[in-house]
Amino acid sequence: MIKVVKSFFSKKLSSTALMFLVGLFCLSVFIPFLSPYSQDIYGSVHFEIAGQPPSFLHWFGTDTAGRDMFTITIRAAFYSLKIAVGVVFFSVLVGVPVGMFSGVSNKRTDEIIMRTTDGFLAFPPMILPLAITAILGPSLNNVIIGISVSWFPWYVRIARSQSLVISSLDYVSISKSMGASKYHIIKTHILPNSLNPILTQASIDAGYAILTAAGLSFIGLGAQHPEVEWGLLVTQSRAQFLNHWWVVFFPGVFMCLTVACFNIIGDEFRNNETVEI
Repeated sequence: MIKVVKSFFSKKLSSTALMFLVGLFCLSVFIPFLSPYSQDIYGSVHFEIAGQPPSFLHWFGTDTAGRDMFTITIRAAFYSLKIAVGVVFFSVLVGVPVGMFSGVSNKRTDEIIMRTTDGFLAFPPMILPLAITAILGPSLNNVIIGISVSWFPWYVRIARSQSLVISSLDYVSISKSMGASKYHIIKTHILPNSLNPILTQASIDAGYAILTAAGLSFIGLGAQHPEVEWGLLVTQSRAQFLNHWWVVFFPGVFMCLTVACFNIIGDEFRNNETVEI
């Protein structure tokens, strides 16, 4: 794993992508304290300056309520990244232990776990998040829950696959013959050698989580005021796009850049996939 990290930071593209994401997150956290228009984040309106194009005072222009688009676009990054990290965290937290346990269990237990997993995978990608969010109510946290429930089965499959491969290796068989428990085998042998494919999937899923959340916001099931994420900004401003292009352009550009950065990081992990013996 150390070799993978060193290789990751030695590549300019992947390290630049990571620096962009870290810098964007830090700026989104501190923007309420740095921006002179911080009250716009909490719903302050200034109709006298509504619809102004990008300028020295308002770098990304203002929306139809006179809010500074730079301030709210950067602040929206905090909630969009929260969705990305939250979805990946809960999907990995549930999926990886279940998948690894399935891989080292007997055939009957493995069959029960995998058929249950297949039941979740039978739903189209957007249907389950949409249904769960509609039942629980539109909010940022419910979006995270809905997407996580839909996506954790993929981590079950990845972790199970890695468990089956690594469990068949000689040194793991020797460990079993010496009476090692399932927990010891998972902790010592399987988990350390499974991190790379899991991180690869997690990096790519983080970007897709932002896009999925944006889709839910588009139909009114995503983040709600005062929480704003890029999908909600695009949705609120789509009617003004022809006359005020900047209100959609800048949130859309940041969304695309962030998704691209997560994909670049995921590609770098994929290129370094190895099983350490």
